[in-house]
Amino acid sequence: MKKKKSFEKRKKFIRELLGDPLYKPMRLREIGTLLSLSKTERKELYEVLEELCQEGKAWMDEKGRYHKISGKKKKQGLSQKEKLKTKKKKESQEVREGIFIGHPKGFGFVELAQGEEDIFIPEEDTGTAMHQDTVRILLKEGKKEGRRQEGVVTGILKRGMEEIVGTYQSSRDYGFVICDNPKFSKDVFIPKKDSLGAKDGDKVVAHVTDYGTKNKSPQGRITEILGDIRAPGTDILAIVRSFGIPCDFPEKVINQAERVPDHVLDADREGRLDLRNLKMVTIDGEDAKDLDDAVSLTKEGEIYHLGVHIADVSNYVQGGSALDKEALKRGTSVYLADRVIPMLPKRLSNGICSLNMGEDRLALSCLMDIDQKGTVLSHQIAETVIRVDERMTYTDVKNILEEKDDQAKERYQEFVPMFFCMKELSGILRSSRHHRGCIDFDFPESKILLSPAGRAIDIYPYEANVATRIIEDFMLLANETVAKEYCKGEFPFVYRTHENPDPEKVESLLTLLHNQGVKVTKAREEITPKEIQAILESIEGMPNEPLISRLALRTMKQARYTTECTGHFGLAAKYYCHFTSPIRRYPDLQIHRIIKDNLRGRLKREGKTERYREILDEVARQSSVCERRAQEAERESDKLKKAEYMSYHLGEEYEGIISGVTGWGFYVELPNTVEGLVHINTLRDDYYTFDQDSYELRGDMTKKVYRLGQKVKVRVEDADTFTKSVDFVLVKEYDEKEDGQGRNSWQKRQE
Repeated sequence: MKKKKSFEKRKKFIRELLGDPLYKPMRLREIGTLLSLSKTERKELYEVLEELCQEGKAWMDEKGRYHKISGKKKKQGLSQKEKLKTKKKKESQEVREGIFIGHPKGFGFVELAQGEEDIFIPEEDTGTAMHQDTVRILLKEGKKEGRRQEGVVTGILKRGMEEIVGTYQSSRDYGFVICDNPKFSKDVFIPKKDSLGAKDGDKVVAHVTDYGTKNKSPQGRITEILGDIRAPGTDILAIVRSFGIPCDFPEKVINQAERVPDHVLDADREGRLDLRNLKMVTIDGEDAKDLDDAVSLTKEGEIYHLGVHIADVSNYVQGGSALDKEALKRGTSVYLADRVIPMLPKRLSNGICSLNMGEDRLALSCLMDIDQKGTVLSHQIAETVIRVDERMTYTDVKNILEEKDDQAKERYQEFVPMFFCMKELSGILRSSRHHRGCIDFDFPESKILLSPAGRAIDIYPYEANVATRIIEDFMLLANETVAKEYCKGEFPFVYRTHENPDPEKVESLLTLLHNQGVKVTKAREEITPKEIQAILESIEGMPNEPLISRLALRTMKQARYTTECTGHFGLAAKYYCHFTSPIRRYPDLQIHRIIKDNLRGRLKREGKTERYREILDEVARQSSVCERRAQEAERESDKLKKAEYMSYHLGEEYEGIISGVTGWGFYVELPNTVEGLVHINTLRDDYYTFDQDSYELRGDMTKKVYRLGQKVKVRVEDADTFTKSVDFVLVKEYDEKEDGQGRNSWQKRQE
């Protein structure tokens, strides 16, 4: 009580200070200096100012300066004229509908239509909205410059999460489920009779029966017990269920898959181009089992004859069948830390649809003639019969091309000349894409090794190499070639599109780069891929190159599937689609059907054009939604296993670089790709403030600065698998060695 009175007294004092006629708006540290406050007292000052802002008695401008909110005392009542004016004003306020995205701290955002900025919903204005609810909101008046538009939730149109996945906490007569998704910020009350016998610490699925009120917890009943959190695989299964990803195939789908033959039938060969005598290989990872692309290459004079041969999955998955409906529902295969959840049953994906070595297989082949500049002079898309001669791995091809494995070179000597020819063509294609402005975000992926019990035992970066680049370059070219033919032919189709980045985000990025000493130019109002490419090349060799690359990536919009051919910004491509992975992506399977109907003359003759136009918008939408769901689940799976791995290394010290800076601390990325947070309150040597323009934390007294790309040494303080987070504490900083003139190595390179 005494502490509360003291706090209120300080609030009154600061409010009077802000209202003093001689007071000029100041930042937090300036007020602290004026009042000669200690570090501890400055933290209390921050709390006081924050509460005054929340109470509407003060406000902070875009430069971080505090003002008092002025205004006369409100009247007790309003005149009839004023009431009418207020009513008209309310009627003129804009009402919108969208999806509520919750935040662990209680506030949220509402996602509106494509391309519109999200609306911020303060905690006191969320009503009973929960994560993923469809809501009606009223936009607040008086949007401040540089701040997000705010709104108030006025109604719930549809509940988004009827089921939640979480950890059960048991009491004597009841229990609670703590949702794994922190965006669903309220615990769900479970009466004992509805607990299904769940034990304390079990991972469970709960159906929400009552969403509660502002002061009452939601209520539910447990519908499934996934298992003890310590049991192998339960943690990943919980992620799968929380994202609503289908695991088991329905019996009808399995039965249909079982009826598919395990070999190519003679009837299916009719009318197809026989390419079984063409030398071809698959090149994939060591553990890949669904091989959906093979490549062949020959060279005559200056012309390369490239064949990209893709499994004809559509021959076995008929449109509208149970198999097809389940594939559309899943949208994509999902690759998690300890498992793959396939789009198609394994009998298909690992069997008749997989381009297994030495087996006859049906394919759709894109056969291209390419000149020395990487230009496709002519092409043919055909239904084919193929037979893969060798199942190659990225490792073997890489070692052969880099002269690192004589045994592999001898074993595959028949194919070695073709591999070197592939490397040559890959370089030409990559150079051609670079010339037109293709943006190359070359970030290493994480490889997480698990024990038989499913525990993370090692993590390391898995980088692209010459072999992975060959396949990537050939697949990109096939995708572009197919998209160009079908766009120019004005056929109904599904394209992979990537829109231009948001101008405001681009301006923020350019400001940050300018503040960090990077020279950037932009000729027109909208930035071009070539200009983004030039920025990335200008930071090459900088200590914070990978981090600025990530910031550049964050300015990009998310690629999606559409029925309009509007191009791909990141690839600087006018035409692009996904043609090369029908085993694991539904859009590829769908456009294979369109291509085959066109090749067989059925699009116009049987009126299939209109049918495709009716269904493709929904196919594109569903595929985009499922892709995002899979990406989020994969990201959560990796974060979980990274936190688990670091939990075995508490107290250990690592060198890393600062990968992100915020008002609450800075993130450090280790060489093994694990990222953790150094909380600002653990930096006890000074009071630090966040500079939004330069993304830096600055010490008030020591003038010490923490910025992107800076090398630091950290100790693992905590690793929480529930929140999937890692906390570091700072051990030591590394200053770049300077020359006699006080310039570090990067500054010299810039000069």
